[in-house]
Amino acid sequence: MINVYLVDDQTLVRQGIRSLLELDEDMHIIGEASDGAEAIEKLPTSGADVVLLDMRMPGKSGLDVLQELSAAGTLPPTIILTTFDDDHMVLGGLRAGARGFLLKDVSLQQLVGAIRTVAEGGTLVQPALTERLMKGIENLDNRFASLDQPDPLTERETEILRLMAGGYSNKE
Repeated sequence: MINVYLVDDQTLVRQGIRSLLELDEDMHIIGEASDGAEAIEKLPTSGADVVLLDMRMPGKSGLDVLQELSAAGTLPPTIILTTFDDDHMVLGGLRAGARGFLLKDVSLQQLVGAIRTVAEGGTLVQPALTERLMKGIENLDNRFASLDQPDPLTERETEILRLMAGGYSNKE
């Protein structure tokens, strides 16, 4: 039995996810929060094996929840479940301690699989997002590679450097 806690500001979304997950005999919804402040208050003592957390909520966001509970050492294993696939949101959520990132367009089978993966100590990012993140990392690698090779000094710069090393002043 996996104890799941839902955090989403939209009641219909929480009810829908609850109804779908309860079709699986291994999933048990142990609680819900309708905003970030409520989640910060209730999650540390909830007994959740996995939290499904929306990112954009009024007041405290999902990122706020992750950061505050992570800093306090009370963050249960968390999957971000959101409609927004902004790269900064993905990276920010993962840096703040999320163990998974899924868009709300996933199938029930994918969601249940992700919950099981995270409950067992794994991590999971939706494949379409993973591909995009990998391309972003490759772009960063290319930028850093060019930083490793500084432009060579010109003849004049080399001459000035030699004079400075020899103790000459700017005037000389």
